[in-house]
Amino acid sequence: MSRKTTPKNQPDRRSFIKSSALALGAMATGTISNTVLSESVSAKKLDLTRHREIKTGKPTQFIHACMTLPYRNYPFERALKGLKSAGYDHVAWGTQHRDEDGNNYPVMPEDAHPDRAAELGRRCRDLGLEPVQMFSTVYPDHDNAVEILTNRIKQAAAAGIEYVLIFGATDGGDPELWTTRFKQLAPIAADYNVTLVMKQHGGVTTGTGQALKKIILEVDHPNVWMSYDAGNVLWYLDVDPISDIRTCAELIRGFCLKDCRTWPQKTTSGPGYGEIDHYQLLAPVAFTGHTITLTYENIYPSYLGQPSTPEEIDQLAMHSKLYMENVIGGLQAVISE
Repeated sequence: MSRKTTPKNQPDRRSFIKSSALALGAMATGTISNTVLSESVSAKKLDLTRHREIKTGKPTQFIHACMTLPYRNYPFERALKGLKSAGYDHVAWGTQHRDEDGNNYPVMPEDAHPDRAAELGRRCRDLGLEPVQMFSTVYPDHDNAVEILTNRIKQAAAAGIEYVLIFGATDGGDPELWTTRFKQLAPIAADYNVTLVMKQHGGVTTGTGQALKKIILEVDHPNVWMSYDAGNVLWYLDVDPISDIRTCAELIRGFCLKDCRTWPQKTTSGPGYGEIDHYQLLAPVAFTGHTITLTYENIYPSYLGQPSTPEEIDQLAMHSKLYMENVIGGLQAVISE
């Protein structure tokens, strides 16, 4: 449970302006005021105290599953082999890949029979990777969304995949329609032991955790949860994901991992290459007692473009996993103290 902010802990407008002026002066002169520094340190200590107060369960078990999406310019099989060599035991299916002749093909067509998904799941396991998530590839607002998503649920069940990832258009979805559609789909997902997770993808109506929380609570079904995408929250809406995630942390069962930088040029990237503080991002979900799946959607450094070889992608996949393992390990250790 989070602690209520009291007037004593909340600075008034005058003190805020004073602190801001001191900070600006420090930047201009190249010095840092002891007052400003101590206030900053005190604020971080209070924040750490708050996270220790919300530690109500056992440490969250985080599963690391890289998407095959970073390997989209290479065959699906090459993505699987690369991820296994990078230290992953779990995989999330991307949307399409490219064969050796340069032709793009879908990982799993929307209308494919579930038997085809079952075969793809077996191919993953033969290489030592457990498939845990697949894309829906259809917005909930589309006229045929229920039909396509029903088949996606059947495909996921056949492949032994737990999560179907769903999101809307970049200008936002219709919350009322989403609620109706998810209420239709949730019992079907339950019948097949599949979980539907929605993520942020732009637009005020469905682009933040706070917005999606309203829909999930209205649907009110144990097979509908959230996969939080902090990079998208910052990229599309310039909303601080650290503040936003605190409004919906109890509904999160996964993360679509990507980072975002707004300077010197706005871009998305792999975790650790942007401005998002992943220690603060994961703090509200570090002790849920649940299992939360981290799916790595973007693993590339900022501004350097796509790697020229699959071996470079292997290294970036390994780096991203190691970075997040260190963040989680350190975070859970310090909050436990």
